[in-house]
Parts: sequence; C-alpha cells; structure tokens
Amino acid sequence: MTRTLEQIVEHVRRMVAGEETHGQFADLFAEDGVMAYRFPTHHQPPEIRGREEIRAYFGKVRGAGVREKIEVQSVETRCWRTNDPDVAVAETTHRGWSKVKQDYYTFTAVAIIHLRDGEVVRYDDYMNPLLLQELLGV
Repeated sequence: MTRTLEQIVEHVRRMVAGEETHGQFADLFAEDGVMAYRFPTHHQPPEIRGREEIRAYFGKVRGAGVREKIEVQSVETRCWRTNDPDVAVAETTHRGWSKVKQDYYTFTAVAIIHLRDGEVVRYDDYMNPLLLQELLGV
C-alpha cells in the first residue's frame, strides 16, 4: 500500500497512543527497511534490518510490559517535509504517567523518515535514552 509521509507519521502517533499495534507499524516498512535508534539504550539494537525483524523486535518489546509501566495520556505529532519528497522529519511528543517514577512525564522523539514507493526504507529514531530508562525503570 502506498502511503504519504503524513500518513506514516499518523500511524506512529496511533501506535504510541496504543491505538495500533507494533505489528501494524512494521507493516509500514519495505521488506528491506531499516529501523535505527541513533541513541540506543542498552536494550535497543542500533539498527534492525528487514520488516520481519522489525516486527519480531516490536513483538518482544511489547511483551516486555512497556504499557504496564507508563500510561500514555496524549500524543501529538508534527511533520516537516524536506527538499526531498521522500524524506520528512517528524516529532512525536507523548505525555502521561510513569508508574515507575510515580510522576507525570513528557517524552519527545524526532525521526527522520525515508520512503520508497510509499514504504519506509529507513526510520532514524532520535530519542532521549536516559529519560526512557528512567520512565521504564530499566
């Protein structure tokens, strides 16, 4: 299915909000797509290559009980197109409650998304690994 960059960003918003599964997120990737964590935690690989590997990774992460450690209360996304029609910068901010910290949080991540024929070929995720570890207690 061919998707626009804005549609991809909306899928990300819905996934973070818990309205879509991580498997649906993996479906956005080309068969040879790459998910890259530019500042990975010790639990994240720097890169995950291939749609099925991305699906397997997110299946494992979901099984790690992330949703049991945080309550996402709102998610906002913004998308900026670049001079290249197949590349965009997206910002996702979610706010909620960390059961680990027993406090409210705001978490913002920026992604550079590359498409080919409406599928994600590379998703570079820039997020704060220290805050992520603090929120999840890992």
